[in-house]
Amino acid sequence: MAAPAPAYKRVLLKLSGEALRMNRELEIDPAVVQRIAREIKEIQALGVQIGIVIGGGNIFRGLSASARGMDRVAADHMGMLATVINSIALQDFLEKEGVPSRVMSAIRLEAMAEPYIRRRAMAHLEKGYVVIFAAGTGNPYFTTDTAAALRAIEISAQALLKGTKVDGIYSADPVKEPAAKRYPAITYTEVIDQQLGVMDATAITFCRENRIPIIVFKLLDPGTLKRVILGETVGSIVQGEKNG
Repeated sequence: MAAPAPAYKRVLLKLSGEALRMNRELEIDPAVVQRIAREIKEIQALGVQIGIVIGGGNIFRGLSASARGMDRVAADHMGMLATVINSIALQDFLEKEGVPSRVMSAIRLEAMAEPYIRRRAMAHLEKGYVVIFAAGTGNPYFTTDTAAALRAIEISAQALLKGTKVDGIYSADPVKEPAAKRYPAITYTEVIDQQLGVMDATAITFCRENRIPIIVFKLLDPGTLKRVILGETVGSIVQGEKNG
């Protein structure tokens, strides 16, 4: 029997740094990173081209450090370095699973990562490499959500997939408010107007202007990432108006 055809040929997967830290005693939990690497391997085997952006919040958050009195630019630079650490960790586990990958950094760190060059990133994707985009946009004051939206646009991704700890978008934190409403589908404008915190407003606006759907799903449910890629109704989707 022929393998099912993926609904998306090229995607950008956004992971939070916290996704690597299910065990609170570890900044990077090897068991969790291995599970993520195996989920990525499944969709890479379908011929899907995959770009990844990882946050650094498990190690260092620039914005919260700034709120405690640190210079915002210095704090954001430290946050960028945290994303590089996470990216190298994921690359290590991907390659242990036999998945070829490249880390490309928006800041120059040639001893550890390739400099980000769009055409080179596209060439890597077309050769079947998973490309991990590190160091955000390379600029302070921009989140890794915005970096994910920007890279999705630059590589012509068909969808931006956001792996989280919950199974979609809710009207409030479902852990704190069990009665919170889940949205199977919602528009970019509704996300911004209701301040749902899916991604920051800049990232949502980038995706809206470039018509890139955002799919929010529970990352560590086994097989969920593959189901998303195959076009199944999983999690929540952010897209344009029905008549747009």
